[in-house]
This record gives sequence, C-alpha cells and structure tokens, in this order.
Amino acid sequence: MANPWRGEVALVMNGERHVMRLTLGALAELEAGLDSGSLVELVQRFETGAFSTRDVLALIVAGLRGGGWTGSSADLLHIEIEGGPMAAAKAAAELLARAFTLPETT
Repeated sequence: MANPWRGEVALVMNGERHVMRLTLGALAELEAGLDSGSLVELVQRFETGAFSTRDVLALIVAGLRGGGWTGSSADLLHIEIEGGPMAAAKAAAELLARAFTLPETT
C-alpha cells in the first residue's frame, strides 16, 4: 500500500503495482526536464486543468524514479496503465499534491 505520509502514490502498469514518490532528486530531475516553466508553473497548470500529457508523463516518470524505478519515459510508450489516461493524470496530480502537502487525517 502506498504511504501518503511519505508522498507515495500507487500506479498499476502492465498488471504490476508500482509505488511512486517525488523525492528531492526526482523533483530536481523533473524540473530540469520540463519543456517550459518551473515546478510552480507545473503546479499551476494542474490546479487550473491546463496540464498536458507531457506534464503527466514527466510526473509519472519522476515519481517512478523516486520510487526506485530505473526506466525512462521511452519505456512507458507501450505500457498499459490500469484505468487509462485519466488514472495516469489523477496519479500525477496526487503525486504533485503529496509532494507539497500533508495528507488529511480522519
């Protein structure tokens, strides 16, 4: 199970569950790889719904790498994400939110 207190988000790819996390190193790699803007601008794009599929892919790759995965974005071109593009976008948004906020307690 993904631990929200550690900023973790689970994603199932090709039937295999992966735990993603945006570590400081993953965030630095993500920011360096952005085609335009900074992490703040990336957050703003997600908050306003103006994000691109490239933004989603970049976040997924950064989260996977922060979780210990050693692949690249090219490795994700032919994988099946459980739930499709909407699940990928939701997971990317959750990663970003969990990197900068504490989870809610009930």
